[in-house]
Amino acid sequence: MIGYLEGRLMKKEHDRILLLVNQVGYEILVPVVVMETLSQKATGDEVSLYIYYYQTDRQPKPVLIGFNLEAEKEFFQYFISVEAIGPLKAVKALNISVGDIAHAIESGDVKTLKQLSGIGDRTAHKIVASLQGKMNKFALIRHDKEGGPTQVDDDFIQMVMDVLVSQLGYKTTDARQMIADAMKKNLAITTAEQLFDEIYRGQRQ
Repeated sequence: MIGYLEGRLMKKEHDRILLLVNQVGYEILVPVVVMETLSQKATGDEVSLYIYYYQTDRQPKPVLIGFNLEAEKEFFQYFISVEAIGPLKAVKALNISVGDIAHAIESGDVKTLKQLSGIGDRTAHKIVASLQGKMNKFALIRHDKEGGPTQVDDDFIQMVMDVLVSQLGYKTTDARQMIADAMKKNLAITTAEQLFDEIYRGQRQ
């Protein structure tokens, strides 16, 4: 099974790319949010993607779906676990960042989820019901100055979570929301101290 590919960009279409890896061209479907990060890539440029490999009896032709981060791929696997969302539908649905989708799920923001391509009111509610409480990690995916996603080290976030719950008496769900709100408000947070400061400011407002 293919889990990761690194090679040269041969061709780019609206929803897929052709990637040359060791003289073999791989056709890879990419969600809109991933394609946006490849917008500056030209033919011959190096591209690396984490791959979700999809093949079933009903879909005998293998389908490769590409992501910039392993965490985005992991989110995708959660997302397609929701009833009525298969991999091909999910690829089309991801037209806003994974971090924003995860935050919407955690906060029960059905309105934002309905902005996803092909996702109606009923499915949006199913997404929240199925995935709420599991998305905190993915809500912390941020974007660097060049627009590419960056993954946050979980260690200091978990430390803050532990302090809020075990030492300060917050419920786990409340602590998770406070952390997600702080990280969304201040993209420069990289330490536990900065995260505590942002949470404190948020609670005073």
